[in-house]
Amino acid sequence: MIFISILTLIVAKALPVLNTNISSVHFTRITSIVFLITGYLIINSLNLQSIGSGLGIYSGLFHITQITQILELFLFIIGGLILMGWPQIKKNIPFISSLNNSAIEVKEEIQNKGDSYSTDYSLIVLFSSLGSALLISSYDLISLYLSIELQSFGLYVLSTLYRDSESSTAAGLKYFLLGGLSSCIILLGAGIIYSYTGITNFESLYLINSISDINQQYIIQGLSLGLILIFVGFLFKIAAAPLHNWSPDVYDGTPTIVTIWLTIIPKISILIILLELQTQLGIIGGTIGETLIISNTGYISNILNLPLNVIEGILSLNVQNLAFINDNIISSSSYILGLPVIKNLLLISSFLSLIIGSLLGLAQTKIKRLLAYSTISHIGFLLLALAINSEQSIDSFIFYILQYTITNLNIFLIILALTYINNNIAKGNNLNIKDLSYILEFKGLFFSNPLLSLSLGVSLFSMAGIPPLIGFFSKQFVLYSSIQNGYYFISIVAIIVSVISASYYLKIIKLLFTLTSDQESIELLEINKEGDTDTINGGTEVNKIILTNTHSFIISTLTLSIILFFIKPSIILNSTQLLSLSLFYI
Repeated sequence: MIFISILTLIVAKALPVLNTNISSVHFTRITSIVFLITGYLIINSLNLQSIGSGLGIYSGLFHITQITQILELFLFIIGGLILMGWPQIKKNIPFISSLNNSAIEVKEEIQNKGDSYSTDYSLIVLFSSLGSALLISSYDLISLYLSIELQSFGLYVLSTLYRDSESSTAAGLKYFLLGGLSSCIILLGAGIIYSYTGITNFESLYLINSISDINQQYIIQGLSLGLILIFVGFLFKIAAAPLHNWSPDVYDGTPTIVTIWLTIIPKISILIILLELQTQLGIIGGTIGETLIISNTGYISNILNLPLNVIEGILSLNVQNLAFINDNIISSSSYILGLPVIKNLLLISSFLSLIIGSLLGLAQTKIKRLLAYSTISHIGFLLLALAINSEQSIDSFIFYILQYTITNLNIFLIILALTYINNNIAKGNNLNIKDLSYILEFKGLFFSNPLLSLSLGVSLFSMAGIPPLIGFFSKQFVLYSSIQNGYYFISIVAIIVSVISASYYLKIIKLLFTLTSDQESIELLEINKEGDTDTINGGTEVNKIILTNTHSFIISTLTLSIILFFIKPSIILNSTQLLSLSLFYI
């Protein structure tokens, strides 16, 4: 459906009759409807009996299951909601009077000046969404790389949507260069895996991972190295520490509506493909029951056949404690394949993300930079649940993605709504239209916009993990699964940084309910006049954005879902639990 819609919109843009009569508002609404129709078709496809056990398409490049279909449905619903909040600005067109211009030239000039946004972004959004959907269903290294590139190229263009803004152009260029670097790392990892194994299909890689044979030793080592590079590349793209330096600059430089897309859609698809690889591969080189042990005289393919004291020696990674195997002592030069390299990589990245995201967020003065570090902190919780790799942790992982998406989307939609209202006020003061950039600009907004301010406060409380909001339960589930599996140190760290990060959320809430003095009003006026904030329309003409009923309805619905989750949590929790169990037992 997405592909057909892309072809249809391309034809519509190519035909002069349609291209001149359809504005960007119509293209945006059409794209939103496409997302909703695609979601409806996905719901119907869940009734197909063959999808239950999985269905390979395009020669095994993609693997369709009920899990991937449900996740794609969630992706398209969120994409449609984001597009409904996309700003539609009409410039005040000056009266054109020229005796030398023909009627056609006047009409073309009106059309060029009358629409603040290019209609191309609808196609770009569709391309990026198609890449995200394909990435979730990827079942081959080739399809994985092509999908991540299709998703990323659309994001690069969206980052530079406002061509007249220097900050937006700089942010898009930085995102393009660093995103290209991460793509090269992913491609290098895929190339190494292919050079060692000669295959690219995930199912074949899973089979190789389960084989314990002395002749497969070098293959498992190459598979391990390639997977590590792929995981590093994906961690770069989701801005997990210590690969996070690009995200605050890019999020702050891009327009707010594009920042919503960057913080939600690509992260969902990448986290899901990481979940697929982590649950299927587990410990690189084999699970504990299939770990290959190489000695000076031979090998043993199954660790569970060994005596108890030998197993304890292996699990403690102390070669001196190993007992006799076939009347020969394993020397200190022996090694064990299957060390949990990916798990350790995820745990280290989780630990750094929790620390950096919480501590550096305290020093931020701009709202989008603060939310960028907040996202890094939440990525730390997600990676912690992913590294544990148990049924309970994967359940908490999926639920955390759900609540993060809902809460983050609501926060940015409220910021957009406040931006629209402030722009209408600025219109009367003959100021340029700008995104809300500084945290100081939120001071006293409760007294002019009480409902939006209350919704923003509720969402920020949920981000901080204040009970009984949905954000509290997501952090509780991750920490509970972490403690249950013996990760006490990082659990304590996660609790401490949650308290620290709550302070900068509370700082914004405090500003919302604080009256603005006359001196601070002058400072805010000076901020609005500065040129370092993004001008939405890229010019000095006075525009007007009206907050639509659809935008208001989405904010109210998301806010109520955040507040009232504890009343009926079984619907969401049962769904996430079934998904997590399906990953392990189907």
